[in-house]
Amino acid sequence: MTRLISTDDAPAAVGAYSQATVASDLLFTAGQLPLTPDGELLADEPVAEQTRRCLENVEAILAAEDATLADVCKITVFLDDIDDFDAMNEAYADFFADSPPARSAVEVAAVPKGAAVEIEAVAAIE
Repeated sequence: MTRLISTDDAPAAVGAYSQATVASDLLFTAGQLPLTPDGELLADEPVAEQTRRCLENVEAILAAEDATLADVCKITVFLDDIDDFDAMNEAYADFFADSPPARSAVEVAAVPKGAAVEIEAVAAIE
């Protein structure tokens, strides 16, 4: 059985999905775009700033379940241009300075809404 997670501290879903779901002791976030909690898209910002916003959204969703980035065990980063990897990685490292989780970073043909990056996470929760 799964349970849906929703918080006003992260942007609302822009389609037929939930911000996150919990199954047993795992929390799965939906892919987070660089949207502010009030829905402003930061697609014109540099990829580092977009990465920060995506991870801030992940943090807000985790907080709704009394979890933190320290509980994350896997991250997937989708980039519309793999040449942005270094800029994304530098901003990402600010969030995971100690004991970073496993991560995949892949280039995709396009990220929704014209963003440069989308990030999803899996966290172990109690």
